Amino acid sequence: MELLTPGIGLIAWQLLIFLTLFFVLRKFAWKGILSALKSREDEIDSALKMAEETRAEMAKLKSDNEKLLAEARAERDEILKTAKETSNRLVEEAKAKASEEASKILEDARETLAQERATMVDGLKKEVASLSIGIAEKVMKKELAAKGAHTDLVNELISEAKLN
Repeated sequence: MELLTPGIGLIAWQLLIFLTLFFVLRKFAWKGILSALKSREDEIDSALKMAEETRAEMAKLKSDNEKLLAEARAERDEILKTAKETSNRLVEEAKAKASEEASKILEDARETLAQERATMVDGLKKEVASLSIGIAEKVMKKELAAKGAHTDLVNELISEAKLN
């Protein structure tokens, strides 16, 4: 049991060495250790503040980026809307112009057809008149082959002319 219980002298010497070491360390090392710990604590606080500022700046940049994306999307939608409206307007204008030109071409064709019809009718009238005169001439020659028939025809025409 003696091994387990230290002697009073040993305890006293250990206490004296501990207190001497404590005072020496306190006198020479304690300030350096405390200043190093304080310096390290200040560096950690500074790093934490910088991390918080960086986090806040990143959050601000993220919100700015989202805002810019929203603006870009809105601008894209506006451009697409304008392009669609322009496209629709151009299509409508092209349809109207095509319809107008088709109507004009149809009207021109009708006028041309009417003119050609009138020309054909005039030509037919002239041809019918020419044929009628030719037929009448041949009939007259045949009927008026005799000399007395001419005189009878002239007298008859004169009497009809007086009636009119």
